[in-house]
Amino acid sequence: MHYYRSANAEVNCCYKYLMFSYNILFWLAGAGFIAIGFWAWSEKGMLSDLTQVTRSQGFDPVWLVLIVGGVSFILGFAGCVGALRENICLLKFFSGLICFILFLELLAAVLAFVFKDSLKEWNYDFFLANIKAYRDDIDLQNVIDSLQRLNFCCGARDPNDWDLNVYFNCTKSNPSRERCGVPFSCCLPDPADNVVNTQCGYDVRETKDWSTSIYTKGCISALEEWLPRNFYIVAGVFIGISLLQMVGIFLARALMTDIMQSRFYD
Repeated sequence: MHYYRSANAEVNCCYKYLMFSYNILFWLAGAGFIAIGFWAWSEKGMLSDLTQVTRSQGFDPVWLVLIVGGVSFILGFAGCVGALRENICLLKFFSGLICFILFLELLAAVLAFVFKDSLKEWNYDFFLANIKAYRDDIDLQNVIDSLQRLNFCCGARDPNDWDLNVYFNCTKSNPSRERCGVPFSCCLPDPADNVVNTQCGYDVRETKDWSTSIYTKGCISALEEWLPRNFYIVAGVFIGISLLQMVGIFLARALMTDIMQSRFYD
């Protein structure tokens, strides 16, 4: 008795190389993020003294870069090697991890909507903790400055939140030149200045009228106003990322089905 292999039992080359092309971007992007993260740490001297990683009081943005890079690298590796070697275990790991990430994204969106008041308080506390560590990490400092400049805000709820920072608090015993001031990113821009005045926030909170020199709105309120204005952009980005993840799941599942069929008929 002779058995003939079905013409449709071959592994679909289209799925195979689409899967590889889809994942090579993740692999390269992940490697790039990891390289950038370690370069940033080396610039701050953390690689020569790893205890600085655990001593950091505020949020280090490099952690986010490394986590995104690590997950992207692992996903890209599993997808690329799984597609080229027709390895079902790696393809299952790839699709399972993407499903898990997609589930976490949906869960985070639901929890953020249900517990929006608690989330607001958490964001406020998180922002204050990073105000305290503003001068401890140059990357954190740049993130806060960018956030305040782009959203025309200062502090979490108002400029007085900068009293929590040892350099900016208004106590008489504070020897800092920045005493009772705010970072330059809180200052209203002066059209006549071509160069950023990094000392524009000095002593500003000792005056009675701040509105003529710095932003008085807190960043938590500014972000709450930003979200409704940009709702369609945020929703579009979220939907786009979700669709991209579902395409990866579809390609992995289709390729696994083809591989199992080809092995069944061998």
